[in-house]
Amino acid sequence: MTEHVRLTGRHFLPDRVLLQLRDIRQRHAADRPLLHAFLDCVLDKHEGRFHNRTYLALPVLELLMDERHAALSADRMSVMLMSDVVRFEIEAAGGAHEGTGRGRPDPARLGTRLRHALRFVAKSLGRPEDGDWPSRVAHLSQSRLEDLVDHLPRPPATDGFRWFDVTVQPVSVLHDEYFFIRVLQTHEMLFTAIAADMGEVIRELRAGDLAAGVERIDHAVAMFERAAVLFRIVATLRAEHFSGFRQYTEGASAIQSEEYKRFEILCGVPTAARLCSSAFTSVPAVKAEVEDEHHDSVTRACLDLRAEGRVGPGEWHRLDAALGRLENGHQRWKAAHRSLAVRMLGDAHGTGYTDGVPYLTQCLDNRLFWQLGTSR
Repeated sequence: MTEHVRLTGRHFLPDRVLLQLRDIRQRHAADRPLLHAFLDCVLDKHEGRFHNRTYLALPVLELLMDERHAALSADRMSVMLMSDVVRFEIEAAGGAHEGTGRGRPDPARLGTRLRHALRFVAKSLGRPEDGDWPSRVAHLSQSRLEDLVDHLPRPPATDGFRWFDVTVQPVSVLHDEYFFIRVLQTHEMLFTAIAADMGEVIRELRAGDLAAGVERIDHAVAMFERAAVLFRIVATLRAEHFSGFRQYTEGASAIQSEEYKRFEILCGVPTAARLCSSAFTSVPAVKAEVEDEHHDSVTRACLDLRAEGRVGPGEWHRLDAALGRLENGHQRWKAAHRSLAVRMLGDAHGTGYTDGVPYLTQCLDNRLFWQLGTSR
């Protein structure tokens, strides 16, 4: 099925194939979660369910992370996804993946893409000794690049991870849509990890362990630094190629990212205007979470600690500085996102029915910890 999609594009699947897939799902997928999730993602456009989650095959990736023998964190999954970008590009340059051969990058563009992707992998693995590894890629021959593939991190060799290679189902046959999907999936994994960090920060602040909370906040800051590398990878996508496949992605947009919004509400309750905007009406499940009376946040925990008067000036200063680093990292990430959108979108609207660049410009005014303004 994946080979067929690579040759035609998911948007162009013929009716006979769609009917076969629906029949397989009805007769065989009820007790096979991975098969059911996979078919739901492949059939989404044709069943009127096209959405960011299904375009990125997130239901399949999440099942793989929960696989009993894998126990793969979102952080580790991000490394697997970006390693797969490197693997795919190297193999394609060697003549593989003919189904996605349209619009392959020129050698200079490919070298830039590989350098940034490898820098993300090395940074994620915490291997400073490999700091110059990405820069050496540009000088490797094709045969030596193929040797590099064997040294890239791969998912655990479990039965479930046979499915990892089919978690990219492009809507077109343009080569660059593969790496674009992987980058978006990686962003989702990073925000899953950051949201988990914020949940831990809340628990540690409630327990009075501000030092542990600061450490967790700084881990989230590091995640944003890694996310910035992803924008450099996307910048290797030519605007005309982007417009070539995005015409078939209408209805699926990053504005529907539940994990990004979950990170946001764990930092603090957004303003009333933002909660009523498309940013949150696009993620009704997360909107319901923040409206729950039991919802907690880093902001709320900080305000409670201040009211209780149990924290000394030195601890407050360290916590305040850490929150400032996270706020600034988030602002830099948003600014980079907007700059890339200006280049790639221009005046075009967003695929999530937003105004595109004007929407991202407006988002620059949002602050995570706006309610702490008087105490920070």
